[in-house]
Amino acid sequence: MAQRYKLEGRVVTDGLLFPEGPVVMPDGSVIVVEIKGQRLIRCHLDGRKETVAELGGGPNGAALGPDGKIYVCNNGGFNWVVHDDGFNRPHGRWDQYEGGSIQRVDPETGAVEVLYRDSPGTPIKGPNDIVFDAHGGFYFTDHGKSWDRLMDRGALFYAANDGSAIREVAFPLLTPNGVGLSPDGKTVYASETETGRVWSWPVLSPGVLGKIAWPSPNGGTFHGGPTGYQRFDSLAVEESGNVCVATLVGAGISVFAPADEQGGGGLIEFWEAPEPYCTNIAFGGPDRKKAYITLSGYGQLLEVDWPRPGLALAY
Repeated sequence: MAQRYKLEGRVVTDGLLFPEGPVVMPDGSVIVVEIKGQRLIRCHLDGRKETVAELGGGPNGAALGPDGKIYVCNNGGFNWVVHDDGFNRPHGRWDQYEGGSIQRVDPETGAVEVLYRDSPGTPIKGPNDIVFDAHGGFYFTDHGKSWDRLMDRGALFYAANDGSAIREVAFPLLTPNGVGLSPDGKTVYASETETGRVWSWPVLSPGVLGKIAWPSPNGGTFHGGPTGYQRFDSLAVEESGNVCVATLVGAGISVFAPADEQGGGGLIEFWEAPEPYCTNIAFGGPDRKKAYITLSGYGQLLEVDWPRPGLALAY
């Protein structure tokens, strides 16, 4: 049975408008997106925060690229439900939605450019999370959008960082959210929100995945699932290869063992969060044993002493 713990740490800053996508910068500050605020925000560890860029739509996930720029998955926006105590939660597709995109932001000047709005023959609907490989390309999930009685089927994509090439590498996924790479770069993981599933695929070459046959719906191998009713959000990988999945509803961080020869990995730990929207985790600090976790409903960035070092990202 998985060990259970409570997330106990320091609130770095609060008052954020549904933060996600934490990126630990070389100076130790943490850049997050505000989905509701439609901005990129730099959070200093002394609690100060400042706007890096105005992005519009619904900035959802972010990563530091090889050129020092911040690459953002912009989902095009949500409508919002605001509770009496100030708790925010997304609801459906934004009334002014015009599609999703991948944006590139200069963190020094705040300049924003759009790299991608579609893959050949396939518009990008609701890109969610992003991870760079050692070759300078990046994988990202397209969660799709849900509205009225309709829901898009999502996919996993691979793209060049200069805007020159993009392709779909796994389809279909049902509300794909988090994405990450194993320490050796030979396995890519993706989580699904509504199913609470984690999938894995072997990486044969940059942006080329090994696939297994039906009954896998997308060529991936089922890696792990929730305990009871939980929904999965973003993910990060530890130096050991453990996969840490931010978990909603019965909220916290679900930690799965790495993929083995059969592809599966069991749930080994669960870290309980203090609110239902525990959405992202990123690692920082001198030894990468500080976990920066977004508690989005109440707009907090939490710093936690993590028991093991996180994986050093490609950039």
